[in-house]
Amino acid sequence: MSETLRVLITDRPWSDSDIEREILAEVGAEVVDAPSGDEETLVEAARDCVAIATCWAKVTGRVIEAAEHCRVVSRMGIGLDNIAVDVATERGIPVTNVPDYCVEEVSDHALALLLALARNIGFFHGRTKRGEYDLSAAGAMRRLSECTLGLVGLGNTARALVPKARALGLTVIATTQSGNDYGTGCRMVPFEELLEESDFVSVHAPLTESTRRMFDAAAFGRMKRTAFLVNTSRGGLIDESALWEALQAGEIAGAGLDVFDPEPPDLQQPLFCDERVIVTPHAAFVSQESVVELRQRVAKQIAAVLCGERPASVVNPEVYDDGAAKKSGD
Repeated sequence: MSETLRVLITDRPWSDSDIEREILAEVGAEVVDAPSGDEETLVEAARDCVAIATCWAKVTGRVIEAAEHCRVVSRMGIGLDNIAVDVATERGIPVTNVPDYCVEEVSDHALALLLALARNIGFFHGRTKRGEYDLSAAGAMRRLSECTLGLVGLGNTARALVPKARALGLTVIATTQSGNDYGTGCRMVPFEELLEESDFVSVHAPLTESTRRMFDAAAFGRMKRTAFLVNTSRGGLIDESALWEALQAGEIAGAGLDVFDPEPPDLQQPLFCDERVIVTPHAAFVSQESVVELRQRVAKQIAAVLCGERPASVVNPEVYDDGAAKKSGD
């Protein structure tokens, strides 16, 4: 192993790694940007690295196993479905994330999509840009104070959305596996009941084997024909083919999508070309402040591990509880 501590950044949507380089240089580490995020490239790039930071690239079991000197894998975000956490845990490697850095941004984005759908903003924008000025061309619009917003999942982002939605007069209900309302006062209902009652459904669930494609043909069949779906969580929660079929059949009124499966999506697909669907490029987490905060916190997590300290936001704490976490001198 080289004496230089090398930290691999698998992928990034920002232009440089200057923030990470500055923080990690203080602990004698250098940043290496992977030329691409495919598995074979990452396997080779990770071999002599002591840490891996990933945005959306998949840090598979093969990548982790190839990184024999790796001491930490850090998710530059919240969700963990692109990291083989189980493999990292078996190898005594802590995995970190930043679970609360963009709560305001994502809840704002979900609300923005809801409002754009409710007021036909996207539809009117597209039509007027083509030279058509016709109020009657759009679907019916409802008074928000007479509508219900259903939240699927009630984590930090969904909880931040609750008072914002209520300020507009929306009635807010929610569904979670536990039935816990986390002090929001939301009426908790089963998933199927939420689909049947809601005029807007906003998705805030993690992507797991049990939640993958939870929005399938059966789910869309339960929704109101006038309802809208908003997803700022994970693309894999929605069966995109089923969503397209539901739109064609008039089973729902439209959708606002910021996440996709895969990413980036094929924007030539009819779903994404439909006037009833608003598409944004996984932008919900972004603000100048949130991106700087994210990058600083991830770099500091890695620096902590390289200094032999326990980092913040460890998602597999058993590696420490079992005394198995890789030490800084390994």
